[in-house]
This record gives sequence, structure tokens and C-alpha cells, in this order.
Amino acid sequence: MQTLKYTIIASDSQYNKYAKVIKTLLFSNVKTKAVKDEIDLITLLIEKYDAENSISYQYDPVELLKSLMKNRKMKNVELAKLLDVSEGLVSDILKKKKGLSKETIRILAKEFKLKQEAFNRVYPLKSK
Repeated sequence: MQTLKYTIIASDSQYNKYAKVIKTLLFSNVKTKAVKDEIDLITLLIEKYDAENSISYQYDPVELLKSLMKNRKMKNVELAKLLDVSEGLVSDILKKKKGLSKETIRILAKEFKLKQEAFNRVYPLKSK
């Protein structure tokens, strides 16, 4: 039986190895269908590993949200529109005066392509 060239990523070292391979493939001048398929496969494996081992779960949900907003250059008003809530509520959420509702968690997870667990974590609220 033939050994598979690529398998599900199970470690950081394997992840780093695949990242080097994909970098090499992306910058090579060879763009055959086989190379494009190989790039697609490795990308899929890397994305799966990232999704399952995301460091985002180490952050408190509000800090994670602030970081995601900063990366997207998203303003509070844009977040308010996305969540269909007032800018005041968004401000209170970002200042940890109000918690994230279940619906807000669902919307954020879908928008930022993360698991709901990334936002559905306990964090201390500040008293007014």
C-alpha cells in the first residue's frame, strides 16, 4: 500500500513543515494542475489545524473581539450594524460592562469564522 504524501496535521512541527512546503510551492514557477491541487490540499490541512488549535481560545472574548476588529480596521459603528444593536451597547460590551448574548456570540463566530467557544467564555464584567 502506498504511503500518503500528506496527512492530517497532528503537531506544530508537522504544521511548520507543511507551511514551508506550501511557501515553496507558491513561489515556484511551476503552476501545473497537480501543483495547484497540492497547494489546495496543504492549505486545507493548515486551515483545519488552525481552526482546531487556534490561540484565540486563550484570550478573553472581549480582548479577542477587539483584536479581530483592529485587524479588520472595523469601527464600533460597523460592529453595531453587524450585530443589529446600538453603538452604546457595543461600547458597553467592549468596556466589559455588558456580556455577550448568545445571539451576539453566534453572529461573531460566523463573521470571524471561529467556533462559538472562542466568544462563549467566562470573563469578568466591570461594575458601572
